[in-house]
Amino acid sequence: MKKSDRAEGPAASELISNRIAELGDWRGETLARVRALILEADPEMTEEWKWMGTPVWSHHGNVCTGETYRSVVKLTFVSGASLPDPSGLFNSSLDGNTRRAIDIREGEKLNARAFKALVRAAVAANDLKKKRRAEPRKKAEPGSSPGRRRIVDAEPAVRLLAGGNPQIAKGDGDGPVKSYIAAMPGWKRNTGRQIDALIVKTAPGVRKAVRWNSPFYGVEGHGWFLSFHVFAQYVKVSFFAGALLTPMPPGGTPKSGQVRWLDIREGDDFEKQLERWVKQAVKLDGWVP
Repeated sequence: MKKSDRAEGPAASELISNRIAELGDWRGETLARVRALILEADPEMTEEWKWMGTPVWSHHGNVCTGETYRSVVKLTFVSGASLPDPSGLFNSSLDGNTRRAIDIREGEKLNARAFKALVRAAVAANDLKKKRRAEPRKKAEPGSSPGRRRIVDAEPAVRLLAGGNPQIAKGDGDGPVKSYIAAMPGWKRNTGRQIDALIVKTAPGVRKAVRWNSPFYGVEGHGWFLSFHVFAQYVKVSFFAGALLTPMPPGGTPKSGQVRWLDIREGDDFEKQLERWVKQAVKLDGWVP
């Protein structure tokens, strides 16, 4: 196989950039815009070059491809049939059992927010598949006969409470928090990973725990400054000294004391503002139970 037939990482990124430059028309501009949205939606996305010159974006498996034709730029999601598409972006390959595609023609605009939500949903689906592949195999119950054995799960599944919130036992450290995030349903799982990674990056040495089926983050000696919780339509991020933050998070009333919160819905761009709040929150006295 020639080097130009298949590549990934920086080599693939260069080939994709060359393809965009070579097109030199609305198709190149469209492909460049779509590429930027994909990388904004998931900064850990890997760029690849496959199948005799097709740009591919992947994260724990293929997410989508970007093909260019004479009159259309086609974005094919390899598992699109199983992804939520409330904005109706998919308009091609609708009859298959797995793939779905978005055909963009000259002059058409793509709903950026809905598209990034679709990308994140595809990544979350890939993550779930990877997790299932890594789960321990079911084992035979001790004492059962080989011919007619009862099969039991090696590990019980996490129960989801009202609104889809994972039920995780109280515990300290990164382990219980990771278990909670891994059990968050749908697009919320990727949001949980983003929140956790942002806090760890912004507040090195942060203390973690799970309390009342919610991850908690704090600073030793200063109490907890943040927690989040899954609801049916959003993830609620609460700052225990939120009334002292600038700007003040939008959720909350005088009756909630100093607690203020942000409701993150599918497709929301929240990381920059959340990082600013975390930088402020770690310097304040938090909640001490």
